[in-house]
Amino acid sequence: MVISLVKPIVEESIEELYLNLFPECLKMADLGCSAGPNALLAVSEIIDIISTTSQKSNRSPPSLQVFLNDLPGNDFNTIFRSLQSFYRKLETEKGNTFGNCFISGVPGSFYGRLFPCNSMHFVHSSYALMWISQVPKGLVSQMGEALNKGNICIAKTSPPAVFKAYFDQFERDFTLFLKARAEELVSGGCMVLTTMGSINSDDPLCIWEVVGLKLNDMVLEGMIEESKLDTFNLPYYAPTTEEVKKVIEAEGSFTLHKLEAFKMDWDSYIKKANKGLDKQAREAIIATDIRAVGEPILASHFGEAAMEELFRRFKEDVLDHMVKEKCEYVNLAISLKKKG
Repeated sequence: MVISLVKPIVEESIEELYLNLFPECLKMADLGCSAGPNALLAVSEIIDIISTTSQKSNRSPPSLQVFLNDLPGNDFNTIFRSLQSFYRKLETEKGNTFGNCFISGVPGSFYGRLFPCNSMHFVHSSYALMWISQVPKGLVSQMGEALNKGNICIAKTSPPAVFKAYFDQFERDFTLFLKARAEELVSGGCMVLTTMGSINSDDPLCIWEVVGLKLNDMVLEGMIEESKLDTFNLPYYAPTTEEVKKVIEAEGSFTLHKLEAFKMDWDSYIKKANKGLDKQAREAIIATDIRAVGEPILASHFGEAAMEELFRRFKEDVLDHMVKEKCEYVNLAISLKKKG
């Protein structure tokens, strides 16, 4: 659903880039690509945009070199196994209306350098930047007590020191991200970034807060040790538009073209895909999606045995919590152009 809202921003960015630079080979990166069925979705959409732009401008389409990036633990082999069918589909659908396409993987953290200087034309990232590089330091008092006691991320009961620690980590990480991309992009190169955001970052009404509440219930019932919960925090931060703008302006390498926020219910994407699903079915899909993202890090700390019960409880309460607290996903779309 958000993809359709962000697509015009990507189209505008790619069209401007292509018509101004006319590269024979357009080099782009998709940062935080993951390995699921949508791993090549952004590439497909950008190919469509380039193809349409080439036809409108009566120019030969460029070749496209795509670098798919994620952390080294990502299952790149699954993506690589799907490439032959992707190339065949591209040839069938586009024929000679598109140039050659070459896709490769680049493992590594996007909070550091990934590519040579002045080598990239376009950088895309979708739902990766809210995962900061590490759990912030400063979440424990000088007496050794957990400051974010009972929470796994910024929540209503988190004290100001926790909010500051998370924001400081986000500010450092996003600055490093921008500095690295500024070196890698050519002059006039563009980025379109989509990330989870918030209206008030010290009370983000985050879906992970519901996971924390269910863990709290399991602590009260003796199913999980309290110390386990108190020592766990997610490396997750959903910034406001003002915070994003502040870091971009302070870093100074990019012109901010667009910064838009899209709000939607937690189950909007499910209802759009299938209007006939009842509340119970939608809760099950949300629980499955959140579990797919969160289980690896949660299970490594709380144990595999607790996961089934945790997400059963999450599934039962997630939409009631959304309605009661008036929670919404806040999606930020950020369009940037390198200065120079």
